[in-house]
Amino acid sequence: MLSRLLRLPRPVALAVCGVPVVGLFAVALLAPLPFVVAQPGLTADVLGERDGKPVITVAGAPTRPTTGQLRMTTIQATGPSTTVNLPELLDNWFDSSRAVMPKEVVYSSGGTDKEIEQHNLEEMARSQSAAAEAALGFLRKDPKDVKVDLNLADVGGPSAGLLFSLGIVDKLDGDGSGGDLTGGRTIAGTGTIAANGEVGAVGGVALKTQAARRDGATVFLVPKAECSDAQSELPDGLRLVPVTSLTDAVNALRALNRGEDAPSC
Repeated sequence: MLSRLLRLPRPVALAVCGVPVVGLFAVALLAPLPFVVAQPGLTADVLGERDGKPVITVAGAPTRPTTGQLRMTTIQATGPSTTVNLPELLDNWFDSSRAVMPKEVVYSSGGTDKEIEQHNLEEMARSQSAAAEAALGFLRKDPKDVKVDLNLADVGGPSAGLLFSLGIVDKLDGDGSGGDLTGGRTIAGTGTIAANGEVGAVGGVALKTQAARRDGATVFLVPKAECSDAQSELPDGLRLVPVTSLTDAVNALRALNRGEDAPSC
């Protein structure tokens, strides 16, 4: 059989030998890759309501009415068990409204879909607790006297922490002179928050800026370390304000309200 194959005309022999290569190439094209495809997700006004209930409820201290918006931002990604192959990856790579991200970046905890969902909800709960502690610490209010309830537990992850803290500050103190911390604007942003008020980096900021502008925001608060990422696909009409702490964020918004310069990426 081998001797017969060797005597085949050269074009025929090359065609026969190329069959396995074509097969391997086809397998490679369809093989699942360790990436997810993400796009701008929902935003939510932490000064507003969720399912008919205020997102932020405060007991033990007087609150003030607010008129602006503080919108937390999210990304929407393919699920951890969803496979992405090479053609899909390339198709989304050049789409500015989407991003291809390593799966371990978006789903760092690993595990099944259900386990990851549970982990993200726990992260959100911890973030809300830290946000309340940071806000009350900033305002020098005793957490034993002032209780804060946050009603947005169905959105997973810790990246709304900064906006939760700002929402609490706005409801309790505003801009410090009786006006809205937002100045009546629609402010959006992202960033984790620690109990001491430190703001941490998150993922997908370029997509979150698109979600923010889509939903009417004109100012976006971004962790300072992620300025370059946020600028990469920055929508027209959206101003970036870099922050490293809750104090930074409050001072920047108060400066904007007074018509003064605020930090910029």
